[in-house]
Amino acid sequence: MVSGATSLNLVRDELFTTMEEAESSLEQFIADRHNGSLLQQAVENLQQVRGTLNLIELAGAELLAQEVLDQATDIPAGAGEERDAQLSALSNALHVLRRYLENVEANRQELPELLLPAINDLRQAGGQQGLPESFFFSVRLDHERPRSAPAALDAAAKTAEGRRLRHMYQVGLLGFIREQNAQASLKLMGRALSRLDNLFANEPRGRLCWIGAAALEAQVDGQLLPRRSRKQLFSRLDRELKQMLGNGQYEAPRSLLKELLYLVALADSRGPQALALSEVFALTPMPFTDHMLEAEYQRLAGPGQAVMRSLSAAIREELTSVKDMLDLIERGTVQADSLSNLHALLGKLSKTLGMVGLSSAGNALAAQLQTVASWSEEQAPDSAQLNSLADAVLYVEGMVASLESGERREPRPAQAQPVSDAESFALHQLNEARIVVVDEAQAGLALAKRAITAYLESGGERMHLSNVPFSLQAVRGGLWFLEQERAALLVGACADYIQKQMFEAPQMPSEQMLETLADALSSLEYYLEAGAVMRPETKPSVLDLAAESVRALGMPLVA
Repeated sequence: MVSGATSLNLVRDELFTTMEEAESSLEQFIADRHNGSLLQQAVENLQQVRGTLNLIELAGAELLAQEVLDQATDIPAGAGEERDAQLSALSNALHVLRRYLENVEANRQELPELLLPAINDLRQAGGQQGLPESFFFSVRLDHERPRSAPAALDAAAKTAEGRRLRHMYQVGLLGFIREQNAQASLKLMGRALSRLDNLFANEPRGRLCWIGAAALEAQVDGQLLPRRSRKQLFSRLDRELKQMLGNGQYEAPRSLLKELLYLVALADSRGPQALALSEVFALTPMPFTDHMLEAEYQRLAGPGQAVMRSLSAAIREELTSVKDMLDLIERGTVQADSLSNLHALLGKLSKTLGMVGLSSAGNALAAQLQTVASWSEEQAPDSAQLNSLADAVLYVEGMVASLESGERREPRPAQAQPVSDAESFALHQLNEARIVVVDEAQAGLALAKRAITAYLESGGERMHLSNVPFSLQAVRGGLWFLEQERAALLVGACADYIQKQMFEAPQMPSEQMLETLADALSSLEYYLEAGAVMRPETKPSVLDLAAESVRALGMPLVA
């Protein structure tokens, strides 16, 4: 039997006709909610659509049709405003389904992942839990990981160290959720999980850290989008870490592991952890990327190109009318009716532009309304006012041209503060100096981390550390200049540890202590990367994390 995309053309006409009838009945019901027969007609058409999609085995499309049918069946005749979100999600889902089927017909390729956002919008509107990103992804979860040597710590020390590393993970998670330097936040989370993996290697509970660390590496390496579902996934991972640290027999939920493995497969990362994991689980690259999925879904969910071209043409016609009116006004032909029409047209255009996502263009026209309202036959506008409106119209024309290409990204207008030239120059110079100091501090911390790695790999060769204490003391001085006394104190403690316990000591510290030192430096590096020294409102928790690591090294924190 022929099935899937290849058989869609056999039922295309009847299927699309039935879908159009369902959409029409639903739209009429939304306007006349006491007419239950309209809703019943929509449900019957949806049953036929679902049955047809089941027959030709378009699994993703059938699932969306089933969700639409379930939601439509749940809505009663006479539904009030409390059902508006559900009805809106239904209309959007039908639109997406039709666009998806058109795409399948044109390209002969099924991509059911594109339908998950519409499915989850429907489920959310109906009070149900959304489907995971990995819903259409298959993988065997019972593969054994390669054995490795765990850290030589007793149970109590492991638990204490695990809690400190979970705190590190939480600091990075908070930054990721808030999208405050997401890449730096993800790297901090990844380091925490890698260290936890070292602690619990070869224990069943360490499996979560092993897979989670690779997923975070993939999230960074593949530049995956910071979707809400991924923020929820990594938040869930944090809750599981709490259980793992308190239960030596803990085993991670299979659904969580599958979600993490999906991110590794989606990113197709070349990172060492992701590559090793992909080999164990036989993960193959997806036929799509994260950014491709996002772009395709936006195309499916948004209006078609023909609609956008028509809308763009209509707006351009009205802009032409505005320019004609301005031309007449400039020539001195000012009439009360034309001024009133100009004001009304600008107001209408402003609202239309806002509705299609061109907010800054709409605001540019809205800002002119008060000025235009003050014009009259007796008080004609001056040339400065006319030029200001003409500039706004030209700006809007440029933004409207993006409608046809589907690109509606708008520049953020800079808000200049009224300051004197001398003050502005001084502030600029100070800001430039701060940036240079921060860059040098980051370079110093990165140098220290590389030197410690070389020191460890060489079995304690001190020559690798010869410049590190001096470099860190220079970083400390820079942080004092930036009025970051606590950060400076922590960097100084790390420099003292390296000088006394590594460079001058007869025996190198344990690998665990060196990793703890690297944790402290990584926390300070994150503090700098996240722009903390440039923002007075930055949370102290990152420095709390660095302080925990310094205390674990046995170093006093005295100003």
